[in-house]
Amino acid sequence: MLSIGKLSSATGVKVPTIRYYEQIGLLPRAGRSTGNQRLYDRPAVERLAFIRHARELGFSLEDIRELLALADDPEKPCAAADLIAGRQLAAVNARLRRLEALRDELQRMLAQCTSGRIADCRVIEVLGNHALCAHDHAEAAEA
Repeated sequence: MLSIGKLSSATGVKVPTIRYYEQIGLLPRAGRSTGNQRLYDRPAVERLAFIRHARELGFSLEDIRELLALADDPEKPCAAADLIAGRQLAAVNARLRRLEALRDELQRMLAQCTSGRIADCRVIEVLGNHALCAHDHAEAAEA
């Protein structure tokens, strides 16, 4: 059995985050020692590692909740898990397209800059007038 601090060290998840995951039901409530200290068993370590990895891959907490429910029932077909992962892949691809458009716009701005005075700076000029941009990248900033 691990204390919350040792669980944090073992998984790389901060203590407040572990408490939050318990609060929202992603992690089951920990058992308690006689001194009322939280104690975690091996399945809790594995579940938290699963959650951390899913978060690193960008899955939302709701998607993780669904994936955990699927993982808890290993006899179910994996089509539902595939669907969730497919949605995440589509979101990542969309974000990449928006980021590539941002990169292209920044490269274009810098290529047109003569590095003279601020009064003649293309970067400042383009930032002040969105119409001078080659792409609509308003959504990319939200990504």
